[in-house]
Amino acid sequence: MSVRTGLVGATAVAVAVTLAGPAAAAPAGREHTPTRQAMDAAVRDGVPGVAARAADEHGTWKAASGTGDLRTGAPRRADDRYRVGSITKTFVATVLLQLEAEGRLSLDDTVDEWLPGVVRGHGHDGGRITLRQLLNHTSGIYNYTEDEGFTRTYFLKDGFLRHRFDTMTPRQLVGLAMNHEPHFAPGTSWHYSNTNYVLAGLVIEEATGHPYATEIRRRVIEPLGLRATLVPGTYPKVPAPSSRAYGKLAGTTTGPTYDVTELNPSLASSAGEMIADSRDLNRFYSALLRGRLLPPKQLREMKTTVRVDEIPGAGYGLGLIDRELSCGVHVWGHGGGIHGSNSEAVTTADGRHSLAFNFNGDWSGDSDAVIEAEYCGE
Repeated sequence: MSVRTGLVGATAVAVAVTLAGPAAAAPAGREHTPTRQAMDAAVRDGVPGVAARAADEHGTWKAASGTGDLRTGAPRRADDRYRVGSITKTFVATVLLQLEAEGRLSLDDTVDEWLPGVVRGHGHDGGRITLRQLLNHTSGIYNYTEDEGFTRTYFLKDGFLRHRFDTMTPRQLVGLAMNHEPHFAPGTSWHYSNTNYVLAGLVIEEATGHPYATEIRRRVIEPLGLRATLVPGTYPKVPAPSSRAYGKLAGTTTGPTYDVTELNPSLASSAGEMIADSRDLNRFYSALLRGRLLPPKQLREMKTTVRVDEIPGAGYGLGLIDRELSCGVHVWGHGGGIHGSNSEAVTTADGRHSLAFNFNGDWSGDSDAVIEAEYCGE
């Protein structure tokens, strides 16, 4: 998905995207050759390496391309774990919708009902913003990753190399946003804001008495057997098997490349801190769209979208993006970017054909082309 939905989108130069032309839906039994070719093209474009996995009625296919460690030359591996960035948002939205199904909250509750006084200042008013508006990014709340000081400290070279292991609390992140005016009045437009999902994580904590990470583990990770998935909190490493992650730490696609694998993911919090592998992401999105995680009413709410001009042919639901590809196939999922990592996970509406992959570099590569190749390639 071409919109930079992850945390690095605040400073990264947008990657030019050219979608594949109209094509027939991929025939049954193929060897995923177009997908592999799109992965190789991303490596030629400058991505160090790509790890991917697809699952459909014909079975499972996995592949890797390029390099996992630029220092040693070790190849990328299909079974790598990686930081999934904003794919975290779908997990968070799923938990909130489960809580709604249990009658413990309503998506029409205001933020102030759960977090009184937290969303206040410079025109922000948590009494006018609903939980639903947090989840579909129509709240207007300022996106803290667009704060210039945050950008200098955590995305640009000098700041990142000094502060990569700093701990940020969720309320500190929200506080950064409150130093700015809202993007718009609640419910009047759409703007992607990581602050929305930091707040959603705090609401889960208030509603359950447990950290949002505990609820994701109990409600999603453990029931689905997602063995590679974790919510790391402040833990700075990516557990093995994994590759290194690389970034430019500048608003450019040129210049030196830095190893940014290790960092304190509290800067992303419930907007983007999770780690997984492609197998787990495929299992998660397939289970979600098949109705294994949410009752029908809540799944319909999650799939009720608002138009998003930044993603051609797409709409944003509650932590879930619906996109129509060039061949007419609809895929549901989310993208995620964080330092050194650009990931995508999508599945068809029936959950039967899933794809998840990761670039271990954050400055180049056409992720849209990989999705188009898997679902529309000949």
